[in-house]
Amino acid sequence: MLADSPITSTIPYNQPGVLHGHLHLPHSRDDSAYGAIMIPISVINNGQGPTVLLTGGNHGDEYYGPLALTRFLTTVDPATITGRVIVVPYMNYPAFSAGARTSPIDDGNLNRVFPGSPTGTVTQRIADYMTRYLLPMADAVLDIHDGGRTLEFMPMASTHVLDNKGDEARNREAAAAFGAPFVTCLVELDQLGMWDCTVEESGTGFVTTELGGGGTTRPDLMRIASQGVVNVLRHWGAMTGTVAPAASAELHIPDDNAYVISAGEGLIEWLVNLGDPIAAGQPIAQVYSTVHLGNAPEEILATMDGVLAMRHYPGTVKMGDAIAMQATLTPAP
Repeated sequence: MLADSPITSTIPYNQPGVLHGHLHLPHSRDDSAYGAIMIPISVINNGQGPTVLLTGGNHGDEYYGPLALTRFLTTVDPATITGRVIVVPYMNYPAFSAGARTSPIDDGNLNRVFPGSPTGTVTQRIADYMTRYLLPMADAVLDIHDGGRTLEFMPMASTHVLDNKGDEARNREAAAAFGAPFVTCLVELDQLGMWDCTVEESGTGFVTTELGGGGTTRPDLMRIASQGVVNVLRHWGAMTGTVAPAASAELHIPDDNAYVISAGEGLIEWLVNLGDPIAAGQPIAQVYSTVHLGNAPEEILATMDGVLAMRHYPGTVKMGDAIAMQATLTPAP
């Protein structure tokens, strides 16, 4: 039997109204023997209806989720909520505070340690609380991602291919309701221990996103993220109003061969832009050695016809980096 979580909430989850508080995770450290990590959490309760869990900051260098959810809490009229909305804008709060993908405390990548452990590392304990305490309350989950400091995506709302085709179709409808310019069933290169899979395996409705990246935000994508939060709440019946109409084109990632992996390292020069059409065998980038000057660059070739849906963001790459994701594109109806 699993131990009780060491995490406690400073606010009740069933009390009507709007409550802002923290998840209290004891963390003894050099500068505070009885210290704690305080993870912000808010709950809006208003009458009967579904419970929707909104999460961001799964990776600490991704800002569209934290900003969209923080803004939502300052602008939402609680009277428009029909049910309960639980908001955790910075799931991996230590990583978010450090502006890093992973936690500076234990190097934990939160989105690779689910379902977590109540007796494990700090990151594993956060994952355990999300899995065993918050997820069972939820009828649906929106987890907002972007490419962080090292990737840039075409702005998409995503689901995954599931064995349960009814759940897959239901999630696909919710992803379309989000209203991003693109919608996709995302194929993950490394999905072991993901929050996505934990939620989907529970049968809970789920939508995730990849909105730009680069470790910053843009006004146009922030508008999409903010409206998307409202749209999915309305779609799931947790907020009054109608879903804002939006026509999303469909990106299709056939399998993990849609990803291009760098065989070398050095300075990368992109030859195509994000969203540009590409053809199999076409040079899309080249990598120059920073060790041996005068060497010809290594050509990076597209492996399929379609569009460049994701690219490595910094100007340098290392061997083994996934530097591109390719997809076929079906225009919006």
